[in-house]
Amino acid sequence: MFSLLPILLLTPNALLIISAVIPAVLLLIYVYRQDRLEKESWRLIGKLVLFGAISTLAAQFLENAGIALLPYITEAGSDMYYVLLFFVVVGLVEEGCKYFVLRWKTWNDPEFDCRFDGVVYACAVSLGFALWENIAYVISYGFGTALVRAVTAVPGHACFGVFMGAFYGTAAAHRSAGDDRAAAWCRRLGFLVPAVLHGIYDYIAGREEGLLMFILFVAAMFFVAVRIVKKMSAGDRHL
Repeated sequence: MFSLLPILLLTPNALLIISAVIPAVLLLIYVYRQDRLEKESWRLIGKLVLFGAISTLAAQFLENAGIALLPYITEAGSDMYYVLLFFVVVGLVEEGCKYFVLRWKTWNDPEFDCRFDGVVYACAVSLGFALWENIAYVISYGFGTALVRAVTAVPGHACFGVFMGAFYGTAAAHRSAGDDRAAAWCRRLGFLVPAVLHGIYDYIAGREEGLLMFILFVAAMFFVAVRIVKKMSAGDRHL
């Protein structure tokens, strides 16, 4: 990912790409700085961002397949259609792809030795996903899209990462205490809670009359996510 950025920044769309990248980078730096016990290596963070970005390809393939199947399940344009679209095809697929990368790359990594590490890792994967998705949207639709996504979609993915990471880090704490059952339950929540939040986010955003509700939902989710980051950072401990 980082090795590709110098090439991308030399393209005619360099300004658009910069505008797409900056929000994700700033949010990742904020979460990284809250890791007060033991900073994670940038080698691992870079790997998570890279594979988070690559996971957008798998998500796109699965979403396209899901969208093609939906008309065979329910009537296109119906309420059930949009529920399945936003909660299953988008929410479960995108958060599932992120969670797969998170579990694959960090669960057995020796650097995963503090509860808050889970938040840092999940946010790195989520913001890698958001970064690449943001570049694609901004190049296609312009600078105005960058401004809108900077205060909606990118923080949204960061929030999903915080919720995922909070449960994931707690799962690691349970594992270190020998409670495998609690660890497995927390890992499931680390996947399901962000998927549900993602579904709500997209469902509200897709309703023309839901602008105020969408703004309130994003603000509330961001507020809670920041509180989680601060609380888990302050109470962090080694596993």
